[in-house]
Amino acid sequence: MNAFFITLAIVVLMILFNAIKVLQEYERAVVFRLGRYAGVRGPGLVLIIPFFEKIIRVSLRVVTHDVPPQDVITRDNVSVKVNAVVYFRVMEPEKAIIEIENYQFATSQISQTTLRSVVGSAELDELLSEREKLNKELQTIIDKQTDPWGIKVSTVEIKHVDLPQDMQRAMARQAESERDRRAKVINAMGEFQAAEKLVAAAKLMEQSPVTIQLRYLQTLVEIAAENNSTTLFPIPIDLFKPFLSLLKDKGKETQITP
Repeated sequence: MNAFFITLAIVVLMILFNAIKVLQEYERAVVFRLGRYAGVRGPGLVLIIPFFEKIIRVSLRVVTHDVPPQDVITRDNVSVKVNAVVYFRVMEPEKAIIEIENYQFATSQISQTTLRSVVGSAELDELLSEREKLNKELQTIIDKQTDPWGIKVSTVEIKHVDLPQDMQRAMARQAESERDRRAKVINAMGEFQAAEKLVAAAKLMEQSPVTIQLRYLQTLVEIAAENNSTTLFPIPIDLFKPFLSLLKDKGKETQITP
């Protein structure tokens, strides 16, 4: 008799163990009763009918899927390797279980084919400089294809673009040439601006001769600051003008005297 009650207790415990399920806040249970869809339950404590009902747990958290590198030929015939990352989550658990066999694997395959298609329709310069536009296009296409499965693709990001070695060298030479061009343009602009300032300074000194004397004194101060053994003193030509005038007048008087 005791053995019967013990066996009965064990059977009851097994039934309760199979009937009581605890789901986390981020989980939902898709319930099937005798093979037919019977609804979505959870989170928290969930009771099912043992041997008649079966549940499949589905996580509603965002899934981060790393798309492996894909060999792609761009529209301008450049062979590149591109990988990406896809962020998606299950919005409708019943569709994710009923409509598709393995929604994570299916989303991965859709992401790979869409990545090859979108990158293959773009040129290399567009791939390198307009990545945000391509990311948005990828997200829109993948999300539209996974929507019947109850999957929401929130973000798609192109992570890395691997270029061939010869293309990398060509781009490096192009970048170096561009830097040299900018340096020459900046140098020419500097020379032009300096020449403009010198012309303006010359016109100002021409209008005010005193500035020439001040510039002369400033030059003497700069020369004196140097540790030179020999110092040159530039003398303005204006100092010799009176003497030159006297010599010229005396020469004229000599010519007039018989």
